[in-house]
Amino acid sequence: MELVEHIERAWGWTGIKPVKVVQENEFGNLMIRDQQGRYWRLCPEDLYCQVVAQDGAALDSLIQDHEFQQDWNMHSLVAEAQAKVGPLGPGRKYCLKVPGLLGGEYGGDNLASISLVELVNASGSIALQIKDLPDGSQVRFRFTE
Repeated sequence: MELVEHIERAWGWTGIKPVKVVQENEFGNLMIRDQQGRYWRLCPEDLYCQVVAQDGAALDSLIQDHEFQQDWNMHSLVAEAQAKVGPLGPGRKYCLKVPGLLGGEYGGDNLASISLVELVNASGSIALQIKDLPDGSQVRFRFTE
């Protein structure tokens, strides 16, 4: 199964119809072009997948933005993850064990690595399950195989 198929299966509930992953970072954030030519950012650590640019020109403008570049590149967090977890193997990305949206720390013992496909699937599943909860809700994880 192609990565875009995993994205559509895990995050399709957001309305995304992915065509191509055009960029990715070390934490599995993906920039995805959809069927309408819009660009979405999938951000696993913050459990969102949303339109960030309406077309290629808007994406080019966004990519030139210094604040976006800092957020996208995550240099200090990547350096900490490399030191804590080690280098990434093929198909793997750094991740937060507990997503930031759920109170997970951006660093320290909350850093790990995971396959990109597993990260896309897990983050989409968690995001779907909590999407309608009010801020401050308590959640309990139950893992099943």
